[in-house]
Amino acid sequence: MSNIVRIAPSILAADFLDLGNELQSVSNADFIHYDVMDGDFVPNISFGPGLLRAVKRGTDLPVDVHMMVKNPDEVFRDYLEAGADVLTFHIETAKHAHRIVDEIHRYGRRAAVAINPGTAVSSLDAIIDYLDMVLVMSVNPGFSGQKFIEHTYTQLNKLTALCQSHSVRPLVEIDGGVSVKNAAQVVAAGANVLVGGSAVFDAEDHARMVDDMRTAGMQGFAMRMV
Repeated sequence: MSNIVRIAPSILAADFLDLGNELQSVSNADFIHYDVMDGDFVPNISFGPGLLRAVKRGTDLPVDVHMMVKNPDEVFRDYLEAGADVLTFHIETAKHAHRIVDEIHRYGRRAAVAINPGTAVSSLDAIIDYLDMVLVMSVNPGFSGQKFIEHTYTQLNKLTALCQSHSVRPLVEIDGGVSVKNAAQVVAAGANVLVGGSAVFDAEDHARMVDDMRTAGMQGFAMRMV
C-alpha cells in the first residue's frame, strides 16, 4: 500500500442489497471501513463478525474494523478471528488498552485507537507509542451522513504535536463528514486516511469519487509540505 493519502469507503453507506458489487465498485480504494455499533456506546446497531467474514470474501482490500462498542475488551477477538486487518477500538471504553493492542499485534494485525470529538488528545499519551493508527472522529459516532465538526482541525493539530513529542508516525484517520470538498484541508491538518461513507456511495461513480478524494487529499499534503 503505497498511496500517501489513503481512502477508506465506509460500507455503512453502501447498498446492502448489492453489497458484492458495491465492494467491487471501490476496488481502487485502500481500505474498506467496517463499522461495528452496539446500540449502547452509540445509538445505533450495525454489523457483527459474521458479515465481516462475508465482506472479506467480497474484497481484496484490507478491512479496517471500527468498534464503537462499550465492551471492546470482551469482543475484539471475535473480529480478529473474522479477518479484521486493522482493528480500532475507542479509548473511552477500553479497560485495558495496552492488552488489547498487544493481542491485536499478536495476531499480526494493525492496532488503532479512536477518540470522539469531545475526548482530549492527551488521553492517548500512554498508548501512542504502540499504535499503528489513530482514528479521530470528526462527528459524534453512530450515524452516517453527519456534518463535519470544525474542532477536528484542532484535534489534528494536537495529535500531530503529540506524535512529534513521542517521535512516532502512526497513520491518522478521519471519520465523519469527509468529502472531496474538505479532503485537502483535513490532510493539510495532519490526516492521511480518509473515511468516506455517503460521500463515496452516494456518488454516481464510486471509483471516480475515491480517486477525486485522494487527489484532493494530495493537494492538502502538498500544502503541508510547504
